[in-house]
Amino acid sequence: MRKLYFLLPGTTKEFACGGLWAELKTLKLAQQVCHVEVVTYRQREKEHLWLEDLLKGQNAVDALKDVIFVLCWGFDVAKLAPRLKAFNTVYHAHSAGYGFDLPSPIPIITVSRNTLGYWGQRSPHSLIYYLPNEISDTFYNQKGDRDIDVLVQSRKSSRYLMKQLIPALQERCQVEVIDYYVEDLAILFNRTKVYLYDSAEYWAVQGVSEGFGLQPMEALACGCQVFSSVNHGLSDYLDPGFNCYKIAGYSTGFDVERILKAIKLADSNAQTLWLSPRILAEYRSENIIRRWQIILEELNEFFDYKFLHSNDIQDLNSWQITQLRMQRVLTKLQKYWPLRDRRRT
Repeated sequence: MRKLYFLLPGTTKEFACGGLWAELKTLKLAQQVCHVEVVTYRQREKEHLWLEDLLKGQNAVDALKDVIFVLCWGFDVAKLAPRLKAFNTVYHAHSAGYGFDLPSPIPIITVSRNTLGYWGQRSPHSLIYYLPNEISDTFYNQKGDRDIDVLVQSRKSSRYLMKQLIPALQERCQVEVIDYYVEDLAILFNRTKVYLYDSAEYWAVQGVSEGFGLQPMEALACGCQVFSSVNHGLSDYLDPGFNCYKIAGYSTGFDVERILKAIKLADSNAQTLWLSPRILAEYRSENIIRRWQIILEELNEFFDYKFLHSNDIQDLNSWQITQLRMQRVLTKLQKYWPLRDRRRT
């Protein structure tokens, strides 16, 4: 089994974000299957390998033949992939929509089925796998008292949520807005009746997709009633009307009434929407480790084969698509004109 070298720009506060935390959690689970190390390429860190050092020398390819580089930082993949084309390389894809293409020798591991579908269309001749992000076992319903009616995290929240819905709710119930780092979200979610999440506007501005959307699933696992957008990766597991509510539904007033109703149901311990344990099990560590094992076995077989054989499937690029479309038009014209000539005679 080859080693995995996870390429990260850095691991300090400067690079802190949900994507970094998710990647580090995935890395730790991969350590259950094979040897794993972090390699940084923007910021040199004494506790980690430095990419430039690894790529030095004429024998770097031979020296790293038992290594698989894992790309993950979407904004940097287009620059890193060409540099690593001679090495065993995979792309661990979170968000989609960065606009770059990858050659078929680079397999793709996606964190959501939404991203899986994106790359299945964009790179039809690449090996592609699905490996969801982990929901830690600390996120579960403790079935205690819930003293927060509505919880909102301001980051990624839409203007509608912050400027319209929250002020309207604050007149009717107790709302807590979080605009700072929370050490233990599981405790906070277990104090909450309703959690609001609306990221569609944020990702539209960013120009890329919601790769996964951890917080709504973590909130559901803790027993919260979730009102959420269902854009991109969120659509993997959110099912409005069955395990969540769709937020921003027609009007502020309609949202307010539905949220107040959900709070009353939570207060009375009535049957409310919940996430099936079967769905949740897909995102727990046991399943992800099992999937890592299968994926890495296949990747090692692929890189063994790639070392001895060249590829013979032509990549599907924009020029080929244009040619195929022109050919389709020509074929239709060829069918139409003989029929027209026969009608004239």
